Amino acid sequence: MMKTLDEAELCFPQLNSSCKKNMHSHSVSILTYTMLFSISLLTVTLNLLVIISVSHFRQLHTPTNFLLLSLAASDCFVGFLMVFQIILIDGCWFLGDHMCIVYNVLAYIVTSTSVGTMVLISVDRYVAICDPLHYTTKVTQKRVKFCICLCWMCSAFCHILLLKDNLKQPGRYNSCTGECVIVVDYVSGLTDLFVSFIGPVTVIVVLYMRVFVVAVSQARAMRSHIVAVAFQHSETVTARKSEMKAATTLGVVVVVFLICVCPYFWVTLTGQDTILNASTSAFILCLFYFNSCLNPLIYAFFYSWFRKSIKLIITLKILQADSRYINMQ
Repeated sequence: MMKTLDEAELCFPQLNSSCKKNMHSHSVSILTYTMLFSISLLTVTLNLLVIISVSHFRQLHTPTNFLLLSLAASDCFVGFLMVFQIILIDGCWFLGDHMCIVYNVLAYIVTSTSVGTMVLISVDRYVAICDPLHYTTKVTQKRVKFCICLCWMCSAFCHILLLKDNLKQPGRYNSCTGECVIVVDYVSGLTDLFVSFIGPVTVIVVLYMRVFVVAVSQARAMRSHIVAVAFQHSETVTARKSEMKAATTLGVVVVVFLICVCPYFWVTLTGQDTILNASTSAFILCLFYFNSCLNPLIYAFFYSWFRKSIKLIITLKILQADSRYINMQ
């Protein structure tokens, strides 16, 4: 009976070198699996709706929306990667050493790209609010697409370089069979933390503080002159209000992003991941992943075009001829 119990605690009972499972009660395991799978499915579905909306409808082909498209793509990848995290709930990795390193490389790249895209979104709103007269000339579709591609490529290059030792010999740091471990030396890890998180987050906070100050002053100016410009400058006022709303919406996205990811990076920075209990670590990780599910919900709350595009997609009207030219306002 003792032998059977010991074998049940192993990832690979037939191997003496097997890792031990993290034992949970059946109800806790079912609840955890269901919750993570639901978040994963919802994350992929909602972000695919954003990707389809911005890609299909011509009216949505704006620089700001292309940045949302990039963010949705990285969030969609996060949703897929959560499936691998579900596999690791019991502490066992059954997909082999090569898939382990592929999973970790993709996780690094996607996370870094999300942060980089947030920086680009902050820059976009900064120029739109603080330098509106030159926005259309400075922020063009071509430049935004180039910046997005550069963000993805730099993220991929840097993290492949960071994990090169793990890529050369997958599984070299595993202490037992069924483990998925990667090791990054202290200096490289600290450098990556500053380049991929602390630096970008500092830029995001500084830019949005500036945007907030300018937006508040402009809102006061608009209220004080609303009667004088009621007719001859009505289009300008409408445009400014639109930019303000976009800044507010994306500001919410940025704030939610920081709330969700800061605990994870704070634990990593302070080295407290080794002293936290399993439930706290799981909560921080789930919060980190759940951010990718929240972004489309924020769009649905603030953006009428996203709500309209969802209706068109669900009712399959998107398949009709010339549907890409539908007015989305």
